[in-house]
Amino acid sequence: MTSLSISNALKYTLIVSLGGFIFGFDASVISGAIGFISEAFKLTPWQQGIVVSAPTLGGLVATLIAGPMADAIGRKQTLLMTACLYFVSAIGSAFATSFEALVIARFIGGMAFCSLMVAPMYIAEISLADQRGRLVSVNQLNIVVGLFISYFTNYFLLQLSHSDAMWVSGWQIDSQTWRWMLGVEALPALAWVLLLLLLPRSPRWLLMKDQQLEAKRTLTRLFGSNNAQQQLDAIQAALPKLQLSSLSLARKMGSLFSKRLRVPLLVGIVLAVAQQVTGINVVFFYAPTIFEQSGIGTDAAFMQAIWIGLINVVFTIVALLTIDKLGRRPLLLIGLTGICFSMALCSWGFKQATYQLNTAHIAEIKTEVADFPAHALASIFGQTFTSDVAFNDAIKQRLTADEYRQYKSVIFAHSINMPAKLVLFGISLFVASFAMSLGPVMWVMFSEIFPNAIRAVAISVVGVINNAASFTVQLVFPWELEYLGASTTFLLYSLFSLLSFALVFLFVEETKGKSLEQLSESLEARAD
Repeated sequence: MTSLSISNALKYTLIVSLGGFIFGFDASVISGAIGFISEAFKLTPWQQGIVVSAPTLGGLVATLIAGPMADAIGRKQTLLMTACLYFVSAIGSAFATSFEALVIARFIGGMAFCSLMVAPMYIAEISLADQRGRLVSVNQLNIVVGLFISYFTNYFLLQLSHSDAMWVSGWQIDSQTWRWMLGVEALPALAWVLLLLLLPRSPRWLLMKDQQLEAKRTLTRLFGSNNAQQQLDAIQAALPKLQLSSLSLARKMGSLFSKRLRVPLLVGIVLAVAQQVTGINVVFFYAPTIFEQSGIGTDAAFMQAIWIGLINVVFTIVALLTIDKLGRRPLLLIGLTGICFSMALCSWGFKQATYQLNTAHIAEIKTEVADFPAHALASIFGQTFTSDVAFNDAIKQRLTADEYRQYKSVIFAHSINMPAKLVLFGISLFVASFAMSLGPVMWVMFSEIFPNAIRAVAISVVGVINNAASFTVQLVFPWELEYLGASTTFLLYSLFSLLSFALVFLFVEETKGKSLEQLSESLEARAD
């Protein structure tokens, strides 16, 4: 491996993976804004779920066409289009005047989520085999950095909104905090549009389009003149057998579902579903809501979300440093073990919770909220609830819809008695386990296990499945929390992770250290 190949491939990887940063920011910034949005637009739990999950639905729709588009116009042009969508979405979300307008703006931004499948594809196609895992993982690292920065930004804006400074009022940060949270994203989105103009086109895509001269120039920029011809010959040797770029989408889909690609498709589906049904996006997108449910209060909940974001960054770096040494499969199995245990721990922690309101609690609440309607809850003073669902129903029946939305978090914060530190540890362990396994490994393997000529279409298919699972989990979480309770919800995620462990153990094999062409041959051989 030459220093030139590392430096240039890394430079282009960093540019491409800025889209991962924007995705991470976009996906999790809603965790801090949703409470303000719910109050501003008087949202029901289902409407909250729609606002949070609208981008994932947009991503699902875009992923259907992103693969064919990446084949037709190229990986670079497809990424440019997604960067523009992020910018338009940030501006539209910040200035949304209704629930419907906000959902549409976030749906548009979600269409840019297809960059999650195009970016790893591009990075894998400019990387050597022994550096591919690390470079593709850089995109995941940027995702979690984006998650962390969004939590920090949310906390900063929340604290700023409490300030008495004149300029805070003048910029309406105090009354329109959520708009600032959603609008800040426009800045990195615009920067990404400009930086993407510097990218070369993928050499493997160029060869599939029979543009050999430009492909060789790109390979020379990446690996130097001595190694460029070697890489060119290796890719071209695989093309006669795998070249399907001139065929229709229907023929490519037919090839994907053929017997020879049965194993890589099965592996892709297992990873796509496992990554979401273990509950990761619930934790990221609803982190403050989960912590408020444990009774630590709104400001503390935002602060704990920052801690979760930091853990995510640290353990993604662990994955980046070990994925090409330990391999993909060991990381998946270790991570899923931690996920299963941590979700079970959270379930047990919420199961121990009791809820009681008394006059002392009401006095504490009134120091925070002077106009709190304590008289409406007088009939349950001193009554102990062992279920968050029953307690939630009791306060909902005694307050108006607006009062319930406004005061629910402060009521839970002062009435709950539970091992909150245990839940924080469980969530922390969950994020650490996910960050070193399913987070980066899924996208690395997606970029590896499919043949060059149908890679884009194949990743579209498994990406749609991943988005569909993510959308479903996000949409139903507010309903689960309200009607099933936190304990049951986390127990379900633990059981899903146990099932995922079994499927990974049975069907997923190691892919490290092999070229993309070698992987195609070995995976197809397993189907024979």
